[in-house]
Amino acid sequence: QVQLVESGGGLVQAGGSLRLSCAASGRTFSSYGMGWFRQAPGKEREFVAAIRWSGSNTDYADSVKGRFTISKDNAKNTVYLQMNSLKPEDTAVYYCAVSTTWYFSRRPQDFGSWGQGTQVTVSS
Repeated sequence: QVQLVESGGGLVQAGGSLRLSCAASGRTFSSYGMGWFRQAPGKEREFVAAIRWSGSNTDYADSVKGRFTISKDNAKNTVYLQMNSLKPEDTAVYYCAVSTTWYFSRRPQDFGSWGQGTQVTVSS
């Protein structure tokens, strides 16, 4: 079992930046990688970015490509999401989760051990 704890959310003005962290503990060696999702009020949970524990491969949703960067610190079992040029439409609860597939997937059902989420609010 893997436990995930997100942090780093907050309130920021449009154009600003935030960095989210996701610390993993437990059986992290049994997972392929990590992903970030977000969910705005009244909307479905949507994929944001993913990264593999091994290598440097990443995947991004088109809506955040060029603005967000996912990275990892294997020694700390921690994944980060650097969010720049934030827009009001980025406002959501951001969740990290463990990838359960060896290939990149953007489907929430291919992720598990979800964290509790961290709120990101971008004001206009």
